Amino acid sequence: MTKANVDLLQGTLDMLILKTLQLEAQHGWGISQRIQQMSKDVLQVNQGSLYPALHRLQRQGLIGSEWGTSDNNRRAKFYSLTAKGRTQLVAEKANWERLSTAVTDILQTV
Repeated sequence: MTKANVDLLQGTLDMLILKTLQLEAQHGWGISQRIQQMSKDVLQVNQGSLYPALHRLQRQGLIGSEWGTSDNNRRAKFYSLTAKGRTQLVAEKANWERLSTAVTDILQTV
């Protein structure tokens, strides 16, 4: 896989995480389950991709975290969207829409 492909996939996962956290704070497992649910089981995020993305987003100041208790009474880190993350999500969403429209236009060309 080329660096451009990795960057595209990484950016897409980051955007999906930000979108998921726009709805409510969640722990890692909840984020991966929500992405899978919202995509009607098309997208499945493995832990090896999810946690590095969460740490990267936190380092960038796009998400914050705090420890809490999950639904099954386990200690878990809950992630939430910061103001900077909300702004980034708007920009990422606009960029994604522009990119996906361009790809669709190309694919529909006869």
